[in-house]
Amino acid sequence: MAYEFDFNAAQDYDAFFEKGRGRHCLELEIKLISSLIRPMPGKRLLDIGCGTGLSLEPFVDLDMSLTGIDPSAYMLDKAAERLGHRVDLHRGAAEDLPFDDNTFDTALLFFSLEFSNRPAKAIEEACRVAREQVVIGVHNRYAPQNMARRAKSFFFPDMYSCARFFSVWELKTMMTSILGKVPVKWRTTLQFPFLSGSLVSRVERFRLIQWSYWGGFIGMRIKPVPKFRTRPMALKIRNRKINEPATGLALGFKVKE
Repeated sequence: MAYEFDFNAAQDYDAFFEKGRGRHCLELEIKLISSLIRPMPGKRLLDIGCGTGLSLEPFVDLDMSLTGIDPSAYMLDKAAERLGHRVDLHRGAAEDLPFDDNTFDTALLFFSLEFSNRPAKAIEEACRVAREQVVIGVHNRYAPQNMARRAKSFFFPDMYSCARFFSVWELKTMMTSILGKVPVKWRTTLQFPFLSGSLVSRVERFRLIQWSYWGGFIGMRIKPVPKFRTRPMALKIRNRKINEPATGLALGFKVKE
C-alpha cells in the first residue's frame, strides 16, 4: 500500500466517523456495501485494508467468519480494541495477500483501494482469494465534495493528498482489463453529503438515486468468472466385431463320436 496510517491518522480516522455528518456518511456507505455483499451466516468475508474495523463491525453479529488485514499496526490495534476476538486480524498489504486461492467467499476493499500504489494488483489478489465475489467501496472522483477534498489537500496536506480517487468508468475499465467481461454491479450513495436525517437516508436508498454517476461513494460488486483454456485432443477408437468367435479352450475341444 502506498499510504500507511500512523497513530495520529488512525485516531483522526475514528474520530471523524464517531458522530455528526461523518457517522451519517458511514451509515449510508455501510448500507450500500452490505446490500452488495448480501451477508449470510457461515460465509467467509475478508476485509482488505480493514483499518480500525469500522467496516467489519456491522457483520460481527451475523454468524459469519470474518478476517481483516491491514498494513498499519496502529489501525490493527484500534480494530482489535473494537472487535476483540470476533475477527481474525492480520498485518499485510493488499497487493500480496498471505492467503490461499478461494479461501474466502467475499473479499471487500472498503476505502483501501485509494491508498494502494498498485490498485490493479490489489484487485487481482482480491479476485484470487475470493470464491464468489469482490466488493469495492471507493471515493468517487467526480463527486463535488471529493473534488473539493482533493483541492483542499493541495494546500493543506492530509491523508487525501496520497489518495487516488476513482470513477465508475475507471473501475469498470480496470475490471475489464484484469478479468475480461465479468458480471459487474454498481451503485452510488452520498448524493446529498451535507444533509443528514432519516428523510435524507430514505431518499439516498432509492435505486433511481443510487444509479447516479455523481454520488460521493461508489459501491461495486464483481463476480470473477473462472476461465479455462481448452485444446483439441485426438481420440483413438478401435473397431471391434460384436459377434467374433469365442477364443480359448472352446476352439480346441473335440467332440468324441
